[in-house]
Amino acid sequence: MKGPTGRTLSFLAFDFGEKRVGVATGNTLLCQASPLTTIAALGDARFERIAALLAEWQPDALVVGVPYHPDGAPHDNTRRAQRFARQLHGRFRLPVHEVDERYTTTEARQLGASDVDAASAALILEQYFQGITP
Repeated sequence: MKGPTGRTLSFLAFDFGEKRVGVATGNTLLCQASPLTTIAALGDARFERIAALLAEWQPDALVVGVPYHPDGAPHDNTRRAQRFARQLHGRFRLPVHEVDERYTTTEARQLGASDVDAASAALILEQYFQGITP
């Protein structure tokens, strides 16, 4: 799948947590995601690390996992993840897509991921790709 300009689009995806943020990368050529790293930093230090990753990977857009209760109701972490998504957009001026990330951490653990946060971010990005693939 290609973007509106006919070129492959690249993404960074984030599994937001208050203490850690998992990061994954992927593109629309293969519609597959790869775990990248976990950022264990808070506040401005977190955004400095993200800025460095954006400079290195130069994504066209970002994807943020937003958690919900099993019944679809929002909770405190839902609002925190949405705020994080708004902060990313405000700081870096890239499109930010939100994806329902229910059960990604559980799935990453079941898959035996060594870095659960980054693996969860990869699952989030793959969910995004599934939603945009015809």
